[in-house]
Amino acid sequence: MDLKINGKVAIVTGASAGVGEAIAREFAAAGVKLVLTARGADRLSATSQKLRNETGAEVVAVPIDVTEAEAGEQLVEAASKRFGGVDIVVNNAGRAHPGGLMENDDAAWKEMEDIKLHAMIRLNRAAIPVMRERGWGRIVNMSSVGGIYPNPKLLISHVLSAAINNLTRGLALEVAPQGILVNAVALGAIRTENWEENMLPKVRQTRPDLADLGDEELIARVGAEYTPVGRFGTSEEIADITAFLASNRNGFVTGCTIEASGGAERFF
Repeated sequence: MDLKINGKVAIVTGASAGVGEAIAREFAAAGVKLVLTARGADRLSATSQKLRNETGAEVVAVPIDVTEAEAGEQLVEAASKRFGGVDIVVNNAGRAHPGGLMENDDAAWKEMEDIKLHAMIRLNRAAIPVMRERGWGRIVNMSSVGGIYPNPKLLISHVLSAAINNLTRGLALEVAPQGILVNAVALGAIRTENWEENMLPKVRQTRPDLADLGDEELIARVGAEYTPVGRFGTSEEIADITAFLASNRNGFVTGCTIEASGGAERFF
């Protein structure tokens, strides 16, 4: 499908691996000019070069910590300086954080708020004036199905996902008259390196019946047990959804949180 966004400019956060990298690759294949960001400079540089080699896309790598107060403005400035503005923002930075209320202190809450919510607010706020000038824009915020069906074992992530869903809806109503569409994708069990690093140890801790399984068998068992479709999702499947929401093919979907969970209400 022609997404009709050839020549558009996109900022993708958390773009060095996993879902963010898959989204960047989908955009690159559609002819989008890319500003990619992540904290790890070396990995981001390698991912950006790989995309250039594979697709011929114009890619700018901006290694930055999105929790910094000026990060949003710096990313939009980088897009404007290199490509003349920004049309698409995908807020993908963040990670799953295990544990309930009693297992997490104020520092853990603040860290995750800064990564998942405050960074998103700042980047959206920086990008919207440019999109308004162009009369066109697309914002996609990554959330979690836990923002709709909270799981106490992932309380911080799911409380913040609920906030992201409401931010998405409210912002969509605010900017729709200017031709800017805002949606969220609520992720379920998506197999990424981030998930494996952060959640596999927690699964083994809370599910002693699975603790002795190898990673592949454990992931297969959890996917079959918790997901009606019987497996984990892939980064590429999330990229497909995101690309449509961020494209000119989408002209009438805004303020929505799209559940991409294989039918699951919880996955841990």
